[in-house]
Amino acid sequence: MNRNLYITIEGPIGVGKTTLARLIREEFRAELLLEVFEENPFLSDFYADRAQYAFQTQIFFLLSRYQQQHKAVARILRDSSLISDYAFAKDSLFAHLNLHDDELATYERLHNALAENIIVPDLMVYLRAETQTLMDRIAIRDRPYERQMSRGYLDDLRQAYEEFFRTYTQTPVLILGTDDLDIVHNPDDLAKAVQSIRTVLGRGTHQRALPRMDVATSLPDVEVVDGMRRRLADLQRWHEAEEAGASIPTDLYRSFIQLQGEMGGLARELAEVWVEQVALVDVVGNQAEALERAAQEHRGALEHELAACLSYLLRMANYTGVDLEEAYLKRTRVQEAKSKG
Repeated sequence: MNRNLYITIEGPIGVGKTTLARLIREEFRAELLLEVFEENPFLSDFYADRAQYAFQTQIFFLLSRYQQQHKAVARILRDSSLISDYAFAKDSLFAHLNLHDDELATYERLHNALAENIIVPDLMVYLRAETQTLMDRIAIRDRPYERQMSRGYLDDLRQAYEEFFRTYTQTPVLILGTDDLDIVHNPDDLAKAVQSIRTVLGRGTHQRALPRMDVATSLPDVEVVDGMRRRLADLQRWHEAEEAGASIPTDLYRSFIQLQGEMGGLARELAEVWVEQVALVDVVGNQAEALERAAQEHRGALEHELAACLSYLLRMANYTGVDLEEAYLKRTRVQEAKSKG
């Protein structure tokens, strides 16, 4: 089982991220996820007075980007490949450029907590351009809130992107220089960009395979489980390796708090299922069928919430060295012994 392809396109303001994302979506048969920046009520004030409005602008962007990615990315990747014109990870780049002291420390605590729930892409495409190129492109598109953007800020931002990608290791990165690249009017330039992406992807940077797990139609006897391929143990080891590759910090208590948050989401979903089940009992005649129909209506959301809870359980088990499958089987033996005694 392979996950659908997830590509993000990044680079400084005016470099052409959204344009490239739109132009290559058909090539990769992917859905688009575009950053919604016009809704930030502080943006025009920020460009006029960075010092006064930086914190409000940054926190609004952080929460907006988190909400969009946390809800949309996993849902889209279940059914399709995805191309986004921004990466959640870059939010901290702007914060370090615009915030200082206590404001930056507050931002970092919030960003680090939220980032653990974000799916990282299979490939990051970094579009690079000189400051004058960026200024020219911004002038051409003429967005009202960008008219007061200074050349100095844009140059600082360009250099911040360079530094960010110099040390970025979360995912593979493809760097494309765009000063002499005209993907809108020159089909050959667009074809070269697409081929570069395909070449990098062809080196095995995407579709990380899940562990092969044997299908069980019912819970086997303990002896059979002990002798068969260990499905949950394989998943736990795979989860540990994935997190190690993503350099997620080890924080047991934070993971527990996040599990409680996911449990709250699961509780809300189950409450809706229960309400629908009660309403359906009189219609279908029995509780079992009513539950089946109500659960089917919420299948996608239930899968998401249960999988999120399992993810944190696996994480905490790995942090504490507990083999979940072994622990479950041990508990099963104890329960069976009590029932027979």
